[in-house]
Amino acid sequence: MKTIEKPEGNSTIRVAAVQISPVLYSKKGTVDKVVNKILELGEKGVQFATFPETIIPYYPYFSFIQAPYTMGKEHQRLLEESIIVPSADTDAIGKAAKEANMVVSIGVNERDGGTIYNTQLLFDADGTLIQRRRKLTPTYHEKMLWGQGDASGLRAVDSAAGRIGQLACWEHYNPLFRYALIADGEQIHSAMYPGSIFGPLFSEQTEVNVRQHALESACFVVCATGWLDADQQAQIAADTGGPIGPISGGCFTAVIGPDGQIIGEPIKSGEGEVIADIDFAQIDARKRLMDAKGHYSRPELLSLTIDRTPAAPIHDRMLSTEPLVAQGQNNQINTLN
Repeated sequence: MKTIEKPEGNSTIRVAAVQISPVLYSKKGTVDKVVNKILELGEKGVQFATFPETIIPYYPYFSFIQAPYTMGKEHQRLLEESIIVPSADTDAIGKAAKEANMVVSIGVNERDGGTIYNTQLLFDADGTLIQRRRKLTPTYHEKMLWGQGDASGLRAVDSAAGRIGQLACWEHYNPLFRYALIADGEQIHSAMYPGSIFGPLFSEQTEVNVRQHALESACFVVCATGWLDADQQAQIAADTGGPIGPISGGCFTAVIGPDGQIIGEPIKSGEGEVIADIDFAQIDARKRLMDAKGHYSRPELLSLTIDRTPAAPIHDRMLSTEPLVAQGQNNQINTLN
């Protein structure tokens, strides 16, 4: 585990929650836009930034307004525009993170063969990719598009900005997923949502979701949602024959403190970012009162078991080498005879 070292007497860092639109249907365009935003935030002294769920190349809004049997074309287009990890695309993001001296948490559609995963990438301030985790259970309409992740990435990771945990959208509705990160001692929680979906109620639900997690975990939550402008909404509706209403509203980009209070002004429409200076001393102040993995837990009564074994389609089981050697020796003897 990497030790987090901060300047003596300074427990404050600058974070940003980014609300941004994709360059619709373009992996290259969206990667370039993200890279430019990272460099821009670096000039503002930001040390950690969260970008929205699957912002690269774009969230599959089509799957919410199009019948499953008609969305093969859009599904194929998303597959072709999804990124491979690692690749020149992830190298470009890592390079930008290094140039900006910033830890970057970003959601992508990850292509692995013929399957797409909802993946969260975490780049350290030196540009190194230090976590790749896949959404454990795609939500409702998403089940038609994305494969399921495993729990190998269900952990907090040390970075130059602190100990970071990541979850995507309705993963926050599963208390055990969240408790895994609480128990792992996250200091900053990166929460990603698609935005521009489900309408105004989803914005309110997202606020409740992330403020509750901040209270329970006693950490800072940096929450980012995506944004579709009017032209993009119209384009998706035209391409799918679906309505615009369900792919409107639902944005809540904000920074939340360990006491559940919103820091600064949330963004609910348009592009922009919430930038805040957060003080890690507030985490100890909150945990002194309520530490969900410490004095406020009862592990002898309730505990969580996590299987972090990476899922794989093939598991090789090697036979003991001793019988193989013996068999080989016998074959050699038989040959000589």
